Amino acid sequence: MHDEHRNMRAPRYSVSLPLSWLVFFLLFTGTAFGWHDRTHLAIAKAAGYRSWYNAAGADMAKLKAGNTEGTNHFFNNTGVKVTEEMVLEQAQRYDKASDSRGHLYGAIIESLRKYIDDSESGKYAAYHLAFCAHYIGDLSMPLHNVPYDDFNEKHHNANDGIVDANVLNNIYLIRRHMYSIVIHNESDLALEIARIANTARLLALRMEEAQRDMTEDEAYTELAHSASLLRAVLAYAKKKKAKNIPGQVTEN
Repeated sequence: MHDEHRNMRAPRYSVSLPLSWLVFFLLFTGTAFGWHDRTHLAIAKAAGYRSWYNAAGADMAKLKAGNTEGTNHFFNNTGVKVTEEMVLEQAQRYDKASDSRGHLYGAIIESLRKYIDDSESGKYAAYHLAFCAHYIGDLSMPLHNVPYDDFNEKHHNANDGIVDANVLNNIYLIRRHMYSIVIHNESDLALEIARIANTARLLALRMEEAQRDMTEDEAYTELAHSASLLRAVLAYAKKKKAKNIPGQVTEN
């Protein structure tokens, strides 16, 4: 991987778009999308998220919010091991369009905080959890954990959709690789985010070294990391909400 940070560039698409839309994408989105929609939905379904159909919503939001939302979806890691401290520090940059390096890990933390805080204050908080579910999905996408360099740009779209065509029919392949995660507090969550980010980053480095895309088996294994973490986050959020608002129905 290149050590020098590069600015994010819009991916190339084969779909013909009106000039006004093309300009919008070039100027405001500035990031490659994560896993394609059906893949995000499959992660959510595998995790048992009741509102799984909302899991792709964060990518839709980028059409309106541009980099205010887009920078929540990636981290241009130039070769540093992800730590608990790095994850927690990123949380303060949530929704910060000026942070061109991205802050995916902190977005998971802060969106969950907002879900818990809004739940405690009696607000409708479900959409925060939907954003969190999406970010957890992006976490396991290898190319969202490394710089958007020439290799990343060339291979990003293909890897986003590597299993998308059939993934909703193959949720069992995600569940086959899932494992138990227990989260007791925010520190536990940050440690799990760091672990999965490092796993995804190392896969991206192997892919670049071999100049190849993920295999389908590698993709399903990565999706299982996200689904396992999301399942744990849903259980943690449910306990937090039940503790603070006895008798309240949860969305997860």
